[in-house]
Amino acid sequence: MSKKKKTKDGIVRAAGVLLMTETPEPQFLLMRHPDRWDLPKGHCDGKETYLETALREMREETGVSPKKCRIADDFQFDIQYEVTYRNQPGKIFPKNVRYFLAWLPDVVKIEVTEHESYEWFAWSPRRPIQSQTIDPLLDAVEEYLAKQEKSI
Repeated sequence: MSKKKKTKDGIVRAAGVLLMTETPEPQFLLMRHPDRWDLPKGHCDGKETYLETALREMREETGVSPKKCRIADDFQFDIQYEVTYRNQPGKIFPKNVRYFLAWLPDVVKIEVTEHESYEWFAWSPRRPIQSQTIDPLLDAVEEYLAKQEKSI
């Protein structure tokens, strides 16, 4: 693990984005790793803010420019869990990830750079996808949207 990935306190910090469409039947984007679904996200570099990291990772992993989407200024979701790294066997690190919500006018073609593939999922009806990070994030987005009085 490079020194960029963790802070002096040993906590790994990362940020990502849930991309959703503002279409009548909203969809959200997931990226495919060999063994799981994930979101565009990555480790904070240097003094980057969480939002700067999330937008950089979105651009790098999807090809979507931050200028083409609208960030929900009043939504962020933090999650903590433990991770291990192959190059440091036996060591466990706390990881904090902050997710942001970004809206696109419609589905866009994604430039896959760090994943096997991608898929746009229909928002409703949702099904369980990944219990550690994605499902809690989607639950938080659903609660946020209900408070915003958006029906999706």
